[in-house]
Amino acid sequence: MNKAKRKAVIAGNWKMNKTPAEAKTLIEGIRPLVKDASCDVVCCVPYIDLPVVLEAAKGSNIGVGAENCHWEKSGAFTGEVSAQMLASMGVQYVIIGHSERRQYFGETNETVNKRIRAALDAGLTVILCVGESLQQREQGITSELVAMQTKIALGGVSKDELSRIIIAYEPIWAIGTGKTATSTQANEVCKTIRTTIANMYDEAAAEAMTIQYGGSMKPGNAPELLAQPDVDGGLIGGASLKPDDFAAIVKAATEG
Repeated sequence: MNKAKRKAVIAGNWKMNKTPAEAKTLIEGIRPLVKDASCDVVCCVPYIDLPVVLEAAKGSNIGVGAENCHWEKSGAFTGEVSAQMLASMGVQYVIIGHSERRQYFGETNETVNKRIRAALDAGLTVILCVGESLQQREQGITSELVAMQTKIALGGVSKDELSRIIIAYEPIWAIGTGKTATSTQANEVCKTIRTTIANMYDEAAAEAMTIQYGGSMKPGNAPELLAQPDVDGGLIGGASLKPDDFAAIVKAATEG
């Protein structure tokens, strides 16, 4: 399988932005701009925005995702939301292991693995985030680190379940900093992830895996990044909050 046979996925990660009223307006702005996209289009939004976004996206080609989920189905976990709760609403996707969760909220490779198990059991498609800090890149351990993150995160995940896993490479040093990995750097790490999947499963599983780049992707750099042989889409932060910018990246994925 070559890149042309893999489904490109452009997913917006709204992070902690937009009230429900603002979210409705944003989806209504994005919807007509991406209606002809040949790639998959997803908006991952704050929990509080999910009901209004699900309604606003109804009948469109926009998939709806959450930004996290807990690994237990229910219980005394104040402030948490389970994967089953998300699925019961009609949510299709969930981001797991984003660097901001790892950095600020104590997320580990092991808790990422538990969340992935719960999300898959609930029928969700997972966007798994992996990536290195600037210090780790300068130490030359990017490949080893990303391979390890991927292996631990996917522990216990069957080959059949891989069809509901998307992996997003997000260099931590390029998130919200305005810095971007070069297209060559991005492709190198995405290729490392693909090789890791081949080693864990087989070549066919690796070739079928959708791997995104997520690190300050914008309309200006999206075409070059998305043209890389091992980059199959993007996990978009800031640009996903601007309909025209998000649509331009979707267009680049459609063409790339």
